[in-house]
Amino acid sequence: MNTEFIKGVIVPILTIIDGEERIDEAAMRRHVDFVIEGGVLGILAFGSNGEFYMVEDGEMERGLNIIVDQTNGRVPVYFGIGAISTKKCVRLAQMAVRCGADGISVLQPMFLKPTEEELFLHFKTIGESVPDTPMLLYNNPGRVGYTLTGNLVQRLAEEVPNIVGMKDTSGDITQMEEFIRRTRHTGFKIFGGKDTLLYASMCHGAVGGVCTAANFMPELITDIYNKYVAGDLNGALEAQYKLNPVRLAMDGASFPVAAKDMARLRGQAVGEPYRPNLLTGEGKTLENMRRAMRAAGLI
Repeated sequence: MNTEFIKGVIVPILTIIDGEERIDEAAMRRHVDFVIEGGVLGILAFGSNGEFYMVEDGEMERGLNIIVDQTNGRVPVYFGIGAISTKKCVRLAQMAVRCGADGISVLQPMFLKPTEEELFLHFKTIGESVPDTPMLLYNNPGRVGYTLTGNLVQRLAEEVPNIVGMKDTSGDITQMEEFIRRTRHTGFKIFGGKDTLLYASMCHGAVGGVCTAANFMPELITDIYNKYVAGDLNGALEAQYKLNPVRLAMDGASFPVAAKDMARLRGQAVGEPYRPNLLTGEGKTLENMRRAMRAAGLI
C-alpha cells in the first residue's frame, strides 16, 4: 500500500454552514482553495474542528463529495470517523471510499471505556471493511476520557495491513515518542495533533501534524513544516515560536468556536458554529485573539 503521500500539515477543515445549518457549498469550495493555496499537504474532512458530531450522515456525505470534488486531486482528502458503534464506523468508512476519500481517520469511541481487546477488534473490523484504503488511528484522550496504549497501537500496526498511521492529540510527547518507537519498524506514520508541538513532534519522528491553525493561518503552520524538512531547524523553531501565541490565544474560547472566530478576524467567510455553540462575543477573549493575530502580522 502506498503511504508516501501521508505527511505534512493536514488541515482538519472547518465545516461551513448557512443559517439553516446546511453545509454552504460555495463557501466550502472557497475554503478548500484557501487552505490548499496556503500550503497544506492534506485535508481532513469532519475532524473534531470540523464538528463531525453535529452532522447527519447524509449531510456528511454531501460535504465530503464537495470537498473531494473541489480538491480535485491537488492534495489527499481524509475522512474523519468519530462514531461510537463499530457498525456505524464501518458504514461511514465504506461511504468515504465510495466518495473518493484517500484515507480515513478513526477516533476511539467516546463515552464508553472499552477494554484493549474491544478496541483492537473495533479498529481491526473497520480497517478490514475498507482493506485497500489507508486508515489512521486518532488518539484524543482529552475528549474521550482515555488514551490508546502503546501496546494496542503496536498490535494494530503489525496485524492490520491498512492501519498505517495515527494522529496523537494527547499533547504528551513521551507518549507520542513511545508510539513512534514501538511502530517504527512497520513504517507507521504518526502525526502530532497539537499545533504548538509541531516542531517538537517532528523532532521525535512525526511525519507532520493535523493542525487546526491551518484553517486561518496556513502560511504560518506550513512554514514550520517546510523549514524543518529543508533542514532549517532554527528557522522552523522560530516559526513555531511565532505561531504559538496565536494558537494559545484560542484557549479562552469554547471548543470548537475559536477556529471560526480567528478565521472571521482574518476576513474569511466561515459562518457560525453549530448550536449550541456561539461565536465568541466582544470582550477580553476575542480581544486577546485579535491582539495575538496582530502581533503575528495576520491582521
